[in-house]
Amino acid sequence: MTSLQLSGSVTCEVVDGVAQVRLARPDKLNALTLEMLDALVATARSLRRDPCVRAVVIAGEGSAFCAGLDLRAALRSPSGIATRFVPRPWAGTNTFQEACWAWRRLAVPVVAAVQGPCLGAGIQLALGADLRVTAPDAQWSVREARWGLVPDMTGTRTLTELVGLDVAKELTLTARIVDGVQAQRIGLATRVSDDPLGTACDLVGEMVVNDRRALALGKALLDQAVTTSARRTFARERRAQLRLLAHLARSARADPSSLPGR
Repeated sequence: MTSLQLSGSVTCEVVDGVAQVRLARPDKLNALTLEMLDALVATARSLRRDPCVRAVVIAGEGSAFCAGLDLRAALRSPSGIATRFVPRPWAGTNTFQEACWAWRRLAVPVVAAVQGPCLGAGIQLALGADLRVTAPDAQWSVREARWGLVPDMTGTRTLTELVGLDVAKELTLTARIVDGVQAQRIGLATRVSDDPLGTACDLVGEMVVNDRRALALGKALLDQAVTTSARRTFARERRAQLRLLAHLARSARADPSSLPGR
């Protein structure tokens, strides 16, 4: 077991290959500070370099997943906002965006467990995960318009991928709150559970028994398929499968009984 604590309000513990990432500011409904954004980016980067990590679960401590960006705290540091708003040329994201998109960059499955408020920056963080398990009474909202903002932490991309353009516009322009059941129905959430964290852990438990290479390539292929042509997607499929078949062939030579079949 290894533990990271890059910010007092973001913690990470790796147990049996599963990284448990926690937003740990429950008294503020896990609203994100600028320092928490930095910590989320640093945590994702650290996990990306750790060969022992097989999956990630992101959750919030207490009664909320994340109530959004702590605007009051953030606006006390205009220079801090400005610094984190500058995009990194090699990544194409700034700190606000990378705090959510970094989870897409991981080669392992990432599952968000959502309970209570999941608003604004919180929903964009959840959408950065591969799968989302929600409590039925969780509150999901693209809340930025209510605060005089637009979703700018990669939400315009992830939201339209999941729910389609018209529903994305409805959620963004109304800032409506939907519960977990409706979130699952419209495509924001993957599953509804009375115990979202337990269900998220069960899901990653089903994943980590599979081949690590297959998981990484499968995740990458599906992410890329959303935004590329069928021709390019099929070419990527072929390249990925050839890599996996070559690995299987090497395994078969070493131990023929390791493969299915007769």
